[in-house]
Amino acid sequence: QVQLVESGGGLVQAGDSLRLSCVASGRTFSSGVMGWFRQAQGKEREFVGAISGGGGITYYAVSVKGRFTISRDNAKNTVFLQMNSLKPEDTAVYYCAAVEVLRWYSFLISKSTSYTYWGQGTQVTVSS
Repeated sequence: QVQLVESGGGLVQAGDSLRLSCVASGRTFSSGVMGWFRQAQGKEREFVGAISGGGGITYYAVSVKGRFTISRDNAKNTVFLQMNSLKPEDTAVYYCAAVEVLRWYSFLISKSTSYTYWGQGTQVTVSS
């Protein structure tokens, strides 16, 4: 059984930064795609960004591009989401997700149903 555990969420002010972590246990995902999604209260879950297995390719939603950065440390089975210049509209529960094999097409990697494993989420609240 695979577990994904996110951490690093919290309450910050607009303009601040946060770094979320997602640790995978149960098996390694060194070659799998890892994604980050978020869900604001009353809204649907939305794609934030994803990183390829080797870590060499990333893809972001327009709303976060230039502010958020995804990286991974395969030796530690960990993926990071560095969030800078946070805005109140970034307030949401953030989830990491993993899939072992996924073609690197934007319409696939940005779709929540493409991912097999999910974490429990971590709350990020940005005050104005």
